[in-house]
Amino acid sequence: MRILFVTATRVGDAILSTGLLDHLTRAHPGARLTIACGPAAASLFPAVPGLEKLIVLDKMVLSLHWLGLWTACVGCCWDIVVDLRNAPITYLLWAKRRFGMGRSRPDEHRLVQLARVLGLESAPPSPRVWTSAEARERAARLVPDGPPVLAIGPTANWIGKTWRAERFVELIERLTGPQGILPGARVAVFGRDDERPQALPVIEAIPEHRRIDLVLGLDLATVHACLARTALYIGNDSGLMHLAASTGIPTLGLFGPSQEVHYAPCGPLAAAVRTEQSYDTIFPPGFDHRRTGTLMDGLSVESAATAAQGLWRRYQGAAA
Repeated sequence: MRILFVTATRVGDAILSTGLLDHLTRAHPGARLTIACGPAAASLFPAVPGLEKLIVLDKMVLSLHWLGLWTACVGCCWDIVVDLRNAPITYLLWAKRRFGMGRSRPDEHRLVQLARVLGLESAPPSPRVWTSAEARERAARLVPDGPPVLAIGPTANWIGKTWRAERFVELIERLTGPQGILPGARVAVFGRDDERPQALPVIEAIPEHRRIDLVLGLDLATVHACLARTALYIGNDSGLMHLAASTGIPTLGLFGPSQEVHYAPCGPLAAAVRTEQSYDTIFPPGFDHRRTGTLMDGLSVESAATAAQGLWRRYQGAAA
């Protein structure tokens, strides 16, 4: 059996789609998989069971990247085509069965919308990221055994979604201080290498003997393996947040100018906390997304700490 799976360009959406991919590998053991995705998400997939080909769709003028996908796939007789981009070009491929995205529904999480593609909305499959032994070995060197690790994601793909660095620092001090939920914990800071200027104030505020700097341009599979070695993740709404949740560790997402009803982290040990302002009221008159600063000031350190403490108690209760 041969399956073509066309997934999202954005990392967060691609991670959420891995639940469908996991379902397909379980439902069709031994199937040969071809996965098409954008460059940012490509390192999520090399360890997927049954992967035969990974097609990286670099955006081109006149949408010629879709022609490249057709050229790479037209010679095959596909048993299943799952196209989460609804690209017209995939309808020109021979397939016994094909599935695509339907319209989103109000107040519906993206995971449920994705699950509906295969009729799984009553029990949406959780995201699953596969890691190689090499990625796990790298992670063990980057996050060595020792005291618990608080993972922090202080960056995002848009400044409006970014909580101020000084608030992250205050939250870290509160959670890892003598009276905190993780007293004396090490702190790992995650982010892309091009986000280093944004993350640097947080990195430099952490005592060196407790600091783990992972703003290094690591591939996503290695980042996933590193996150799996931490105790708790707190970060802005981003692909990194979804990657953390996919490991099963307690994950707290910070929201303001994005809707947690659609993109809150997924899982039994995931939670979201947002600004005092709702999504509908957070944008000021005359708002210009190109010139805005952070829109996260309505989220206090106190609110984030309370949410983190509640999530940690839930985790401890589940582990008992």
